[in-house]
Amino acid sequence: MRTTVRLPEELLKQAKRRASEEGRTLTDLIEDGLRAVLARTASLSKGDRVLPRVSKATGGLRPGIDLTKFSEYQEMEDLEYVERMKTFT
Repeated sequence: MRTTVRLPEELLKQAKRRASEEGRTLTDLIEDGLRAVLARTASLSKGDRVLPRVSKATGGLRPGIDLTKFSEYQEMEDLEYVERMKTFT
């Protein structure tokens, strides 16, 4: 069956390049991609849940953190945030 699909120009270039590298047609590449997305969607809708990864980090609180003094903790977080934002400007 034929259909018309509108894709961003850069995405289409990448897809054509990938298909060429793999010795396939663009149609084959698109078909495989759609099948993969539909298969994943079908498996998720059957009750399979994707759970987030669980951290295995250890070590407890950072030095100097006393949870009974939440305002100090909040101030430390604010200062770290300000430092991170300085790198974006």
